[in-house]
Amino acid sequence: MDQANLRESAPSLSDLEARRAARRYPDRPIIAVLAVVLRGEEALIVQRAQQPNAGRWGFPGGVLELGETVAEGAMRELLEETGIIAEAAGILNVHDAVSRDAEGRVQFHYVLIAVRGVWQSGDGVPGDDAAAVAWATRTDIEAGRYPTFPTLLPLFDAALRQG
Repeated sequence: MDQANLRESAPSLSDLEARRAARRYPDRPIIAVLAVVLRGEEALIVQRAQQPNAGRWGFPGGVLELGETVAEGAMRELLEETGIIAEAAGILNVHDAVSRDAEGRVQFHYVLIAVRGVWQSGDGVPGDDAAAVAWATRTDIEAGRYPTFPTLLPLFDAALRQG
């Protein structure tokens, strides 16, 4: 899928909001994928444009779609959010993300599968639900230049070790 087709097939804001609302108080965990792509000593990260977590930086990702493999889903989400093409190169980690409301009910439950991607092409353009895209070093992240999720640096390190 090229960038022109990517823009034409991008979901509308109302579509994105409806998807998010449907994921609250789920009947079962939702499978989500992350694309951890390095280019040299830099990792590709995106700034979330939508709630929850608007303004925070993390790896591109989203919900796995019916019929696609984990690798296919991670690379699709990477392309949709950044316009970058990478080749899937194995699973880095599986992480549970569970949030409960004030009454203790499960409000969100994601099983996040991080896939290492080998960068092929593209510099990164924000798309889908990304407000910004950056190639960041570990030092940039440690310095607080990008407010991130606690799981980001361990995944970054795992990708460096495997690369």
